[in-house]
Amino acid sequence: MNKVTLLGCALSLAIGLGVGYYLIPKDSPAMSGNASVEKKPMFYRSPMNPQVTSPVPATDPMGMDYVPVYADDGESEVAGTVKINPVVQNNIGLRTDIATREVLSRTIRTVGRVDYDEEKMFRLHPKVDGWIKDIRVDKTGQPVQADEVLLEIYSPKLVSTQQEFLLALQNYELLKDNRIEDIRRGAIALVSSSRDRLSLLDVPEHQIKALEKSGTVTETLHIHSPVAGTVLHIGARQGQYVTPGSELYQIADLSTVWVYADIYEYELPWVNEGDPVEMTLTSLPGRVLTGTVSYIFPYAESKTRTTKVRVIFENPEMLLRPEMFADITIRSQKTATVVVVPAEAIIRSGEYSQIFVMKEEGVFEPRKVELGVESGGKVAVLEGIRAGEEVVVSAQFLIDSESSLREATAKMTQMEPPVSSEHDQDHTSESPADDHKPNSEEGT
Repeated sequence: MNKVTLLGCALSLAIGLGVGYYLIPKDSPAMSGNASVEKKPMFYRSPMNPQVTSPVPATDPMGMDYVPVYADDGESEVAGTVKINPVVQNNIGLRTDIATREVLSRTIRTVGRVDYDEEKMFRLHPKVDGWIKDIRVDKTGQPVQADEVLLEIYSPKLVSTQQEFLLALQNYELLKDNRIEDIRRGAIALVSSSRDRLSLLDVPEHQIKALEKSGTVTETLHIHSPVAGTVLHIGARQGQYVTPGSELYQIADLSTVWVYADIYEYELPWVNEGDPVEMTLTSLPGRVLTGTVSYIFPYAESKTRTTKVRVIFENPEMLLRPEMFADITIRSQKTATVVVVPAEAIIRSGEYSQIFVMKEEGVFEPRKVELGVESGGKVAVLEGIRAGEEVVVSAQFLIDSESSLREATAKMTQMEPPVSSEHDQDHTSESPADDHKPNSEEGT
């Protein structure tokens, strides 16, 4: 019975060995005589400072092991792709955020200065030579009403022109019943031309009618205010001789005012003529005044690198006074639906802008991007990033340094001639790990 049992065991063992021989692949690493050689790292990098490397395994002053860097890391990936383990990510404070598609708009806040409406400023000059006989408005800052008499001017030319007009009227009275039509028309034309000369001398209509009715020449010409406003400057005094080149008054209508605000270059794309504007002043606490952007100047200030914007505000209560300062808020009407990322995710160089995208856990890929407008700490990305991708928003400069160095190292490795494994083994045997110390190299 024992012999039968032993024979059965021997037979089972032989069958098992035979089946195993045919089931195990011939090229299995376990059975192959030419087992693949384990990958060798090019160098080792400090987990705390990517610029510190060592040709052999080492530890940093905090007792953390250096991370091996292999020549074939990222062969199938974009150049500059970086792999970082979770421990290192935590140590360098790496954070990420999601690129989203949003409607981007902007509110611009700046400081404004109230000024006169240049279209409602008037400079008064006489049309005749003469002497100021009676000045009625003689104080700067004095309010005046439309058509109010400001002063009177005595002018010999005005007297002679009035006399010509009276002679023309008398001539018309004599010839108006003449049978010859041409004579009647000539008399009418003479009256009309005389009246026009008076009008061209700025003689007001009421004076002309009074002259026509009374037949008495007036010695003075009335100068009237063209608008209701405020006297900014007086250039005439009692008894002064004036000519058409003399400026008598500067008068401003303050029913509307202009406000000038300065905006920076990066804010210019958001501002258009017609955008609504809100204004607050310390002299009017709690009140918000509304206006409209009327003009954007076509040049920038050389000292401040800002562009001036003009805003129109109605001023019916005369509460806004030139040279006041105000807080300005421009509500841009321009919007754009775009992919946006946090502004801190952008790495800007002289040639291009770049963002690091996390392709998978621990794998970061550099992307060159085309940027659009910026608003509220977010930047529009016109090309290079899709909505939903995860981007690096902190420690990206350390990753960029690692990426640049890795890319440069890969290019240098490709340029070196291949080295045989025997030479590697000999070199390894001649360079024991204990004889090497970590060194520091400049990051690209």
